[in-house]
Amino acid sequence: MSTTLRRAVLEDAETLSALGARTFSETFAHLYPPQDLETFLAYAYGLERTRADLAHPDKATWILELDSQAIGYALAGPCDLPHPDVASDHGELKRIYVLKDHQGGGRGSLLLNTALDWLEKDGPRPLWIGVWSENHGAQRLYGRMGFEKVGEYFFPVGEIRDLEFILRRG
Repeated sequence: MSTTLRRAVLEDAETLSALGARTFSETFAHLYPPQDLETFLAYAYGLERTRADLAHPDKATWILELDSQAIGYALAGPCDLPHPDVASDHGELKRIYVLKDHQGGGRGSLLLNTALDWLEKDGPRPLWIGVWSENHGAQRLYGRMGFEKVGEYFFPVGEIRDLEFILRRG
């Protein structure tokens, strides 16, 4: 089995849209009523939004593939988290997901490190991450990488509002 990581291109939009909806659902679907989940997935992982992310000159997406099948991805770009200290030159890890059946073995770390390295390709700068308040494992990981909680906000998924922590490094 061959694992590859590559920068996504516009032609990957359909694959990324489907993968994003699938990984979000695998991770969080149990938290939401079906209508709220469906509304959110259509907005957040729809083909139009995915294409816009891929075409954005200041964003980058990577696809992790196993034998040419997409199993994970990461998205990074300018920070748009709702925090008063965010500046236009700050970066954000926006999404990082690996399909449940393929988690482990350093795959998530490969995606994470690739995205963080890209965000700092022109030198160190403040980096931000939003993480669900109940995702304690991710919070510990980001803490080991130098991220600290600096705020919180409510992330809408349909009518549900999840408490998210805002983390910053640098």
